[in-house]
Parts: sequence; C-alpha cells; structure tokens
Amino acid sequence: MSQVGTRERSQMQLGLFMPNCSYAYSISTYKPDPQDWTFDSNLRIARAAEAAGFDFLFPVAKWQGYGGETDYLGTSLETFTWASALLASTTKINIFSTVHVPVFHPVATAKMGATLDQIGKGRWGLNIVSGWSEREFGMMGIEVMPHEQRYRRSEAYIEILKGLWTQEPGTFNYDCEWYQITNGGVSPQPIQKPHPVIANAGVSEDAKELVSKTCDWAFISVPSISEAPAVVADIKDRASKLGRNVQCACYPFVLWRDTESEAQEERQRIVENIDRVAVDNWAGGLKIQSGSFDEFTAEMYAFGGGALPVVGSKEQVAEMLKELYDGGMDGFLMVLLDYYQDTIRFEREILPLLRKMGVRK
Repeated sequence: MSQVGTRERSQMQLGLFMPNCSYAYSISTYKPDPQDWTFDSNLRIARAAEAAGFDFLFPVAKWQGYGGETDYLGTSLETFTWASALLASTTKINIFSTVHVPVFHPVATAKMGATLDQIGKGRWGLNIVSGWSEREFGMMGIEVMPHEQRYRRSEAYIEILKGLWTQEPGTFNYDCEWYQITNGGVSPQPIQKPHPVIANAGVSEDAKELVSKTCDWAFISVPSISEAPAVVADIKDRASKLGRNVQCACYPFVLWRDTESEAQEERQRIVENIDRVAVDNWAGGLKIQSGSFDEFTAEMYAFGGGALPVVGSKEQVAEMLKELYDGGMDGFLMVLLDYYQDTIRFEREILPLLRKMGVRK
C-alpha cells in the first residue's frame, strides 16, 4: 500500500476485511462456513488473496462477543499474533494489525510493529482504534473516555509511534496527559520509511480530523455509493489543507451471482436470518459511542455489519466498484459471504473486468 506523500493516484487497491472473528461480518445465522474464523482458514484465504494479486488484508480486533445465537465476533484471533503468522507465511501481500489505544501502551505497540515489519520485510500496517466498546473495556476495568478526548489521546499515540519508529533509539521524549516517554526507542526499527502505513477507521468529525493530521489511510463506512464521493472529498480536502495526502478505502459487501435477482435473493437470506439480539447489542454501543453509524438501520447492520452493499451480477459489481473508484475511493476492504471460494471466484470472474476497465493491471 502506498504511503503518505504519494501524490500520483495508484490503481484501485483491493483488500479483504478478513474473517479473523466468528460470524464475520453479517450479524446473521446464515453463513456457508461458520468456522472460517480459524487460523487455518485465514491462512488459506490469505494465500488465495495473494495469488489473486490483492493488495492487503485487514482484521478486526475484538475482545468480547455481542451475544445472541451467533455471539457475533465472540470467537476471535488477536491481530498482532495473527499478522505475525500470516506475514511469515506470505511474501507479497500487505497485512494490518488493529490496536485499541486503551489496551496497548504505545511503546509496546511500536516494538511489536517494528518486529512485524521486519518479519514481513516491509509489508505490515497498523489500524488505530480509539476504543468505544463499554462491553469490552468494562471487562478489563478500562473506562471509555468521551469521544473527543479519545481522539486527542489517539493523536498523541500516533505521534509517539512515529517518534519511536523514526528517531534514534534512546533519544525520543514525549510528555502529555496520558503518556510520558523518557529516552524512548525501539531497535530494530521498521523497514518501511519513514514508518509503516497508519490507518484509522471512522467518519465522525473527530475521526476525520485525526486522519487528516496523522494517518495515511482512512477506512470509512458510507451508507450508499452516491454518498461516498462527498465523504471522500471531505477527508482529502482536510488533509490537503495541511499539505498531506490521505487515501480512502470503504468496506463493501461484494456479493454476486449469475443474475442480479439471484444475488439479491442471497442477500435476503442473510437479512431474513438476522440475529436480533446481537444486532441490538452491536448497534446500541456504536450509536452511543462511535459517532460513525448514526444513520444505519438494523438491516444494514445485519448485512455485513454495516458494510456497503455491492450486490448484483459480476458485471454490475465491477461497475459499482469502478464508480466508487472514479468518485475518489482508492481501495476496498471487501466483505465476502464465502471468503475462500469467493476470493477465487473474484480473481476468475471480476478481476478481468476491472482490468478491461483500466483500474487494475
């Protein structure tokens, strides 16, 4: 994935929002492979994605599920150790970890991240999550701060990471309300220069400000294809005013069949089997604390956990992805129904169409 400072737009970036958690990512009992959260399954999917020429893999970090029949995301693989094993088992694809700022001290994250970038020979990235779930952090005795304060702490967190990754080990100092770093440093430092790719997921005002100031990528949720260009333009304009270049990726649920009606029937099966208890638990916390999903309905949560529906024939799906790309979206964290089989099908059926459209090589 390209770093901050790259002004020339790259080709459409393709990634997977990986199923490192159970029932990822529809809050529904309808799932062809309920065991795709296992590491063996994730490794098989990662290798298929790498063979297809995908650019990156992205996990969600969870510490507790959301109850209901599925206990949505309740069984999960921790993302630093997950990334370590996948980086050691692949050669080209970029792989992210996700960190909850309240859980890991920035010096620990900087050390783990530098190690992961060494393992992957410059293929590791970090998604910064300020932390909103009172359910999860309550079990650790961690208080959830007010929204604006969380993001100020995240900004400090990123500044510390960059300092530890770029300054001479033993020379970095930082003092703020939350962290005091004295003669800090990590050795070895990351391979990527000036530092590994840093992303943040969110479209609240605080999230957009954080991304524009400090991050390389914004991973965003958008309610519709038509509304996506405005969200992207807002983030990129904010960054441009600061002399920076931020790239944007959304997470679409890519679901295609031979005909649009067949694809829509499959989508309906997911929604008809909604896990109402888990949806209510998931949506309740998001609406109160995250600031990124205010306009989403229960059905939108059920279908891909709020992912953007990109549903139809293979030709329609390719056209929708191109429309998003033409509207400024640089990449996609794709959610799939049957991850392994759909990754193989995507390479065979949709990638050739994207190449003909000139958005992939």
